[in-house]
Amino acid sequence: MSHLERQRERLQAALDGCKTRQERNALGQFATPGPLALEIVRTARHMLGANGRIVFMDPAFGTGAFYSALLRVFPPGVVKTARGHEIDAHYGTPAQELWAPAGFHLQLGDFTTAKPRADGPELADLLVCNPPYVRHHHMQPAAKVRLAGVVEKDLGIRVSGLAGLYVYFMLLSHKWLKPGSLSVWLIPSEFMDVNYGSALKNYLLDHVDLLRVHRFDPSQVQFGDALVSSAIVWFRNRLPSSGLDPEFTFGGSIAKPRTGCRVRRTELRLARKWTQFPAAIGSRVEMEDRPVLDGVADGAEAPGAGSGATLGDFFSIRRGVVTGANHFFVLDEARIAALPIPPRFLTPILPSPRRLGSDIVNSAGNGHPDLDERLFLFDCRMPRADLAQNAPEAAAYVATGEATGVHKGYLALRRDPWYAQEHRDPAPFLCTYMGRSASGKAPFRVILNRSRAIATNVYLMLYPKGGLPRMMKDVSVQTTVWESLRRIVDVAWHSGGRVYGGGLHKVEPRELARFPAEALVERLPELRCGVASQLPLL
Repeated sequence: MSHLERQRERLQAALDGCKTRQERNALGQFATPGPLALEIVRTARHMLGANGRIVFMDPAFGTGAFYSALLRVFPPGVVKTARGHEIDAHYGTPAQELWAPAGFHLQLGDFTTAKPRADGPELADLLVCNPPYVRHHHMQPAAKVRLAGVVEKDLGIRVSGLAGLYVYFMLLSHKWLKPGSLSVWLIPSEFMDVNYGSALKNYLLDHVDLLRVHRFDPSQVQFGDALVSSAIVWFRNRLPSSGLDPEFTFGGSIAKPRTGCRVRRTELRLARKWTQFPAAIGSRVEMEDRPVLDGVADGAEAPGAGSGATLGDFFSIRRGVVTGANHFFVLDEARIAALPIPPRFLTPILPSPRRLGSDIVNSAGNGHPDLDERLFLFDCRMPRADLAQNAPEAAAYVATGEATGVHKGYLALRRDPWYAQEHRDPAPFLCTYMGRSASGKAPFRVILNRSRAIATNVYLMLYPKGGLPRMMKDVSVQTTVWESLRRIVDVAWHSGGRVYGGGLHKVEPRELARFPAEALVERLPELRCGVASQLPLL
């Protein structure tokens, strides 16, 4: 480690210590660790090759982790000029003092409002950036409108209002790139999956030559102060290459990924989620020995293969009940007995997945789940004025909620009466909404629910439709469907949901609905042959 890098690290720690975590989170200030910056710049030098003298740029400089790495990786004299922007003087002013003697030109100000000079001396041969991870709800509406307008004018790309600031940084940097220049970005991997990431994906496929995307294992977060799953994107400012398809690597380090493959651009255009590439999480595969794949690893079946049917063809999928105050609305038998609350206001509800010992919930005979822990949802639609006279015990319990402020909660204020819950019928199948993967196993559980219990929003509720309800009068078909769902989730979870730092995976109803249903069709051929389709698939 160089003397200047040690100074930079001490400076970074001191400056971070002057701000609260909440302040840095709102501004998206998550500094690049020095070792990671060094690895990224080493890879950039390898990709550049013998390129003569270069102009370097970092649009979100911070304290200069990438420039520090640049000085250690590139030989003296190779870097012609080095420039950057930093909007926060708290970091920018000390960074100016540190790096000005080394020749770095730092502009204090907002990169998104800056424009390169017409004669182009500032255009970069190499741009490396960890842009601010400012979520959309921390951005002013007027700023979003301005940024989206500039991007659409410059590139003809529409950006969703849900996009974070890093999306705009990446797209606005295009005007700062020389033809053929190399651009490297350390950004959240969420763009690979979410709808508002389509702007970046369109840019990478249509406007530049995407070279590689490396996604870090979400269980190994790169930033100690932010649970965000990270990816590195490399591309050149030139038309997409017709001879070499982009690399997708996963896990391990940049130089030694755990696994990887090349993916055809036609497959990338069709894929809703890019985190499915590479599909197989196994031992590392050398890129030069790996064939170009149609979006899947060797031996793996592409999502949607076979029948082309998805779970949404056979199930209506809804999240469970959102109460806004489970501590008040979800009651155990002991509390119910002590109050007591009339049974007509109580609906059996399943406990959280971690307290559900089995993936099969049987009925106790009265429709209640056969569990040691029995929970009930308090759901009353009787107007408040009638409650005291017709159900005094329930009225007394509602009064305790009003005394403790439950009735002023966000959801309670939007319900009438405030203690009424959204309606859910019991679902025969449930899928957990989020979870962590252990040793490559699916993070989601599929539950066979033979009781009349409903569920909270930690579950997704699957309601059979079309011909399935009629078929499921046969108990053996219920089991077959459950086993098929488990197989589907085990295979498709890599590509179907979304992942966050720390290895937390989440799946939304629409995402689960897009899981391929071939395993179900294989077990129940009637679905393919049209027996189930005698009723329309709504």
